[in-house]
Amino acid sequence: MRLSLTLVFTVLCCSLSAQKVFDFNATCQEAYHDILSLKIDAGARLIATEKKAHPDNLIPYFLDNYIDFLVLFFNEDPAEYERRSPHKEENLDRMEEGPQNSPFFRFTRSIINFQWAAVEMKFEGNVGAALGIRKSFIEIKENHRLYPTFTPNLMIYGAMQTVVGVVPDGYKWLASAMGLTGTVKGGMAMVSEFINDRDPWARLFRDEGIFYYAYLRFYILNEREEVFHFLEEEHLDTVNNLLFAYLVANLALNNQRADITESIIRGKSPSPEFMSTPIWDMEMGYARLDHLQPDANVFLERFLSNYHGNSGLKDVLQKISWYYYLQGNMPMANRYRKLVISRGEAHTEADKNALRDAQMGTWPNKLMVEARLLSDGGYHADALRLLSGKSSSDFPDFADQLEFSYRLGRIYDDLGRSDDAIQAYLVAIKMGEKRKEYFAARAAWQVGYIYERRGNKNMAIAFYQRCLHMPDHEYKNSLDQKAKAGIARCNGT
Repeated sequence: MRLSLTLVFTVLCCSLSAQKVFDFNATCQEAYHDILSLKIDAGARLIATEKKAHPDNLIPYFLDNYIDFLVLFFNEDPAEYERRSPHKEENLDRMEEGPQNSPFFRFTRSIINFQWAAVEMKFEGNVGAALGIRKSFIEIKENHRLYPTFTPNLMIYGAMQTVVGVVPDGYKWLASAMGLTGTVKGGMAMVSEFINDRDPWARLFRDEGIFYYAYLRFYILNEREEVFHFLEEEHLDTVNNLLFAYLVANLALNNQRADITESIIRGKSPSPEFMSTPIWDMEMGYARLDHLQPDANVFLERFLSNYHGNSGLKDVLQKISWYYYLQGNMPMANRYRKLVISRGEAHTEADKNALRDAQMGTWPNKLMVEARLLSDGGYHADALRLLSGKSSSDFPDFADQLEFSYRLGRIYDDLGRSDDAIQAYLVAIKMGEKRKEYFAARAAWQVGYIYERRGNKNMAIAFYQRCLHMPDHEYKNSLDQKAKAGIARCNGT
């Protein structure tokens, strides 16, 4: 009898000692912040220390996934993807060993699936990514039901609901079949609640939440000025936190503020403790090209030398071809145009557009290219001076006439001359509504946004709908999503 009791006691003690835990202790918190700052090696060292000190703690393996995600997402190296991809299932299996009564049991699995979906979208395409999104959504939805006061749920669940809320009508059935539901209003309310919460878990994950919050407000709500005001109020450390540096530099580049992008990149820490990524050269090259600077090619060509991925590659090659075209160096311009056709993959809309332009075999009007780049960079007065005194009749090609009307509208719009902008946009819409160029659809969206800013919701919706109804044009998916988001904002949904 004593032997049996002793055996039972021994088995119980061994079982208890082997119980896995989710302990986001001080070491793990420090590792998490290092990793989010892109101090990958420092974070990895802390993870190794924690694994040795507390081998039953699962959080270090959860943080391993952040390293895999950031390395693959930024550098897109196929060899690294091949080496790291088995980690996905390994880490998911490890999370299954944790206590099921912990809010981290499903939360960690949701994050891992979400991060790998983003990675797989770059390497494998949309099918694997869609399955990962579905798994992530189901996990976080259930976790929020079981643990409604666990604030990190709001960060990821709200972000996913927001994106689902702007799924184009043609894909709603697919989202529904996958169990994905949500609205922009409801999703953003969740993410905003998370950002403004001050409980310990919200504070821990807040830097990551800022990343989601800023991009969602920027692209879904189109609250671009408000986003930059928020980022300024947050006093983000863009010198020693390179994820924040990327956030601000990238949003600035996409908000016609190339000068801010350049300033952020030049000001970030040059320390080798941060993860090396060619993305900085790409961003700087775009910023310099947008200001028509003679050294833009240096950064873009250095990016090509160090980048091993395919996503965005055709777009970069197109921009280098434009650089040499504007310089009058046609042998180099043609060389890079041929590379647009032969290198990279056309998954993104920017890459598809670059490939389409290269296959057409004709070069765009130089004046239009210069005006577009200056406008994209935020140098609106310079762009207007280029077009000053011109009219559509100065361009013999119809496509150039269409682009001139659209580009003039954009420049007026960016300079605050909205009435002049509307008149130019309406000409572009009339000229290009049935053509494959994106100018008419984008012009319709811009007019809708002007009316939305003025509070005229009915007119705004009418032009957003007009944008949606234009068939088979460049950037259709992204413009449809922007139009759908505009309609949702106007309807308060």
